[in-house]
Amino acid sequence: MTVYTTTSLKAELNERGWRLTPQREVILHIFQELPQGEHLSAEDLYHRLETDGEGISLSTIYRTLKLMARMGILRELELGEGHKHYEINQPYPHHHHHLICVRCNSTIEFKNDSILKIGAKTAQKEGFHLLDCQMTIHAVCPKCQRALMPL
Repeated sequence: MTVYTTTSLKAELNERGWRLTPQREVILHIFQELPQGEHLSAEDLYHRLETDGEGISLSTIYRTLKLMARMGILRELELGEGHKHYEINQPYPHHHHHLICVRCNSTIEFKNDSILKIGAKTAQKEGFHLLDCQMTIHAVCPKCQRALMPL
């Protein structure tokens, strides 16, 4: 897994017949600067770009996020809010997984090398090239469990 820089993204896009547009570069930079544990939806990204004075349309954002996820640059996450979130796809050993409360959507990131090893072994056995391996666990957090309990 590569740590993506502007140069490596440009090279990979050119190899596939695409260009590194200013919009793609700005979006990559935002994800590179995100604090660990922060995930953005397309709408979150749109509002952040709007605040920064970047006039990138929501449709361009959606297309760019999908492209970067297909390339393995971003991880596409289902965090239980009815829309996808994205984060930079970190190289090994920074892979992590998500534990999500289905009531309040609080999210905890955790690491487990066994999950990655199983994913890599399965991909190799089937002749696939592993880009990412992630597990999402949907549960109810302790706070929401207490709220569900009658007094």
